[in-house]
Amino acid sequence: MKLADKVAAAGFLVVVPDFLYGDPANPNNPKFDRDIWMKNHDTAKGCEDALKVIAALKNRGISAVGAAGFCWGGMVVVKLASYDCIQAAVILHPGTITADEIRAVKVPTAILGAEFDHIFPSEQLKQLGEILAAKSQFESYVKIFPGVAHGWTMRYNDEDDSAVKIAEEAHLDMLNWLVKHVK
Repeated sequence: MKLADKVAAAGFLVVVPDFLYGDPANPNNPKFDRDIWMKNHDTAKGCEDALKVIAALKNRGISAVGAAGFCWGGMVVVKLASYDCIQAAVILHPGTITADEIRAVKVPTAILGAEFDHIFPSEQLKQLGEILAAKSQFESYVKIFPGVAHGWTMRYNDEDDSAVKIAEEAHLDMLNWLVKHVK
């Protein structure tokens, strides 16, 4: 929750719902099967759940909403970005996002990816960046962080100064994007 605390310290109301219902992906477990896990964690359901949270926030007077998602959560956020319910999206080390999903995006979107990502390779990130760059109705960008792997913004060694530095750079990029487009 360190990152959520940073965003809250910048003056945002932060909501961190558990759309995985206590069953997060565990790539460090040798028995973890990503395909089975993905079948049990539908991003369409995640989007449906997120839309309910956003509606509840708006019913309480929150007028501007930004969404950030990591890996699977990024797959949910790209779906949210195709609706008119959020003002900005940030996707960090995304899960599998399609070109069609990016074409459907309607809000300022930043994608922060890893140079070495087994789930979403940097070449695919560059293709998404080209699609976003062709959309002139709002600002967007893709940034590929050198020398890091999938998950670097969340699963880094606190005692490794270079890992902390590059994770914090991504955190700051996310925060600056939200300040610019949501606040």
